[in-house]
Amino acid sequence: MIHKSYSSLLILSLLWAVVACTAHKQAHSPTVKVITTTGDRSKEFKTDTLALFSADKTTNANITLKPTEKFQTVYGFGAAITGSTCYNLMQMSPADRKNFLIQTFSETEGFGQNFVRISIGCSDFSLSEYTLCDTKGIDNFALTQEETKYVIPILKEILAINPKVQIIGSPWTPPRWMKVNNLTDLQPYDHWTSGQLNPALYQDYALYFAKWLQAMKDNGLNVNAITIQNEPLNRGNSASMYMGWDEQLAFIKKALGKTLRDKGFAEVKIYLFDHNYNYDNMPSQQQYPLHIYKDTEASQYITGAAYHNYGGNPDELNNIHNQYPNKELIFTESSIGTWNDGR
Repeated sequence: MIHKSYSSLLILSLLWAVVACTAHKQAHSPTVKVITTTGDRSKEFKTDTLALFSADKTTNANITLKPTEKFQTVYGFGAAITGSTCYNLMQMSPADRKNFLIQTFSETEGFGQNFVRISIGCSDFSLSEYTLCDTKGIDNFALTQEETKYVIPILKEILAINPKVQIIGSPWTPPRWMKVNNLTDLQPYDHWTSGQLNPALYQDYALYFAKWLQAMKDNGLNVNAITIQNEPLNRGNSASMYMGWDEQLAFIKKALGKTLRDKGFAEVKIYLFDHNYNYDNMPSQQQYPLHIYKDTEASQYITGAAYHNYGGNPDELNNIHNQYPNKELIFTESSIGTWNDGR
């Protein structure tokens, strides 16, 4: 299976399908307003007003409330803000762009989305393949034009509309000079696709995250959460890196957790995994986050785990939650395309 990541917000290939209902009483029969977006795009934000009951009132609804039975807290819903998204938004007139963003993010005049996911460096919906430190040496870290000209200005426009919007960042790949071919040979791996993180450069990569968080903060943007690696079991994405649970565990313990704490980002949530329910059918990677939760030193830095829906059964979320109910679960990615059976 080819995993495609990040739907472009502008073209409405959204990460979400929404059915929002608001019931109100009329003179004779209560109705409900239904806004529907379907995966096959036969409906895009189609609005219908439907009667809750049949005209002859022969249909009855029995609703049982159980106020003491509680499940998960839902923080909100949102979409990806990619380089290509922001580039295309910038081609719109300021008035049209503002109206579109109001419809998407305003709590009073639109759908009220309150989360955005962005890439740390490039994603597979960026204008080019790049990281924020392509010249060897962590001191060469710097934002690129994709961030400064497109992504950051759009994020500021979104936050002006809805200051409650939260930002989560995910890297598709570290700088290529941080990669090796495998953890046995440890040979340099100067490629965008695949490779593994050089254990000797864990601290440099931890600083890469800290420098990105600080650069965003310097631009007036507080990032709420990160994942450590987008699709860590997918070696074939246009920008990618393999990172098994044992590697993620070591990176957290040896560098990432302490570095973010010491650099003033202890409140930034760290989510593990960020991939499919079936762990890409790799026996050694099954229940990926549980291996890390079991390590108390690493677990102290971890908020929870993130998942995509390109393979497996979402019941896996129940399995993970039931074993560690104090850890959060978030859903970070889906998109419409042949790689996802049209979902």
